[in-house]
Amino acid sequence: MKNSVSMIKMMKTIMSTLTLVLIATIACAENDMYWDKTYPLSDKVIHEKVEFHNRFGIYISADMFKPKDFDASKDYAALIVGTPYGGVKEQGAGIYAQAMAERGFVTIAFDESYNGESGGFPRQISSVEGFVEDFHAAVDYMGTRPYVNREKIGIIGICGSGGFSLSAAQVDPRIKAVATVSMYDMSRVKANGWKDSWTEEERNAYLEQLGEQRWKEYAGAETKTLGLPETIDEDTDPITREFYGYYKTDRGHHPRSTTHFTMTSDMAFMNYKLLDRIESISPRPILFIMGENAHSRYFTEDAYEAAAEPKELVVVPGANHVDLYDRVDLIPWDKLDGFFTKALK
Repeated sequence: MKNSVSMIKMMKTIMSTLTLVLIATIACAENDMYWDKTYPLSDKVIHEKVEFHNRFGIYISADMFKPKDFDASKDYAALIVGTPYGGVKEQGAGIYAQAMAERGFVTIAFDESYNGESGGFPRQISSVEGFVEDFHAAVDYMGTRPYVNREKIGIIGICGSGGFSLSAAQVDPRIKAVATVSMYDMSRVKANGWKDSWTEEERNAYLEQLGEQRWKEYAGAETKTLGLPETIDEDTDPITREFYGYYKTDRGHHPRSTTHFTMTSDMAFMNYKLLDRIESISPRPILFIMGENAHSRYFTEDAYEAAAEPKELVVVPGANHVDLYDRVDLIPWDKLDGFFTKALK
């Protein structure tokens, strides 16, 4: 009976994955006729759907943007943009990729493995190693485009991707510059709790829950996911309310951005330190951007202190964490442009 339940679950997941692949294929064929972003297409860029594979053989779906006057005979500086944790490329990451292409860069915004339009099974896995690997794979892809200069590849990591992008840069010298926006260190928050508030007893109790959940799911139980609730009320905490205001409203909602990851994914995060060697990125520069009122400030401030020079910290007045996902009037575009123009010259 247990085997039958597991087989049914597997078949449902496979069908779901095949549906995602079909949608991505249709999107590639129709190109800009199929525009499902949360932001409008700029008339200053050329857009196309692309895909590339990582070292695990998982195909990653991405949106590529080129300047309107793109010339394939030239070589360009390239930027790779990672999504906020729980987001997809059709949201904030795409806004950044398109805006930087307007400024002359060739850019991509991509979906992480197991999520969005990218491949990977089971779905909604949050993989600390896999998400870092996706950045390495994006560098593989961009560096093999004939119009991209391999010595001019940079990364923008938003929210959780800020930590993943820095982790990738620690061991990948092909990444010449990194900018983080509203950074989250997902390994830190999952291992230690919010603002490192967990006691050893609380941490161990959660590890016990994770172990029990693995046994349940191996025996055929429904996969448990963690993420934003479908509704909020007056008792909802301010951080959940802030994320809800972006992901669950017309402001930023996208059907592929479920914000949910499997609960058992947390076990690997609790055994991994994303920023353990952040100082080794030097002498390549890092630009840290955060909102003045961001609940996530401590991640950026601590990473900035731990990083070696050259580094710069930009605090956006009046902005909270999610404001820097999509509030184009608050995002410091000139600072990003100047940083990467200088770093990738």
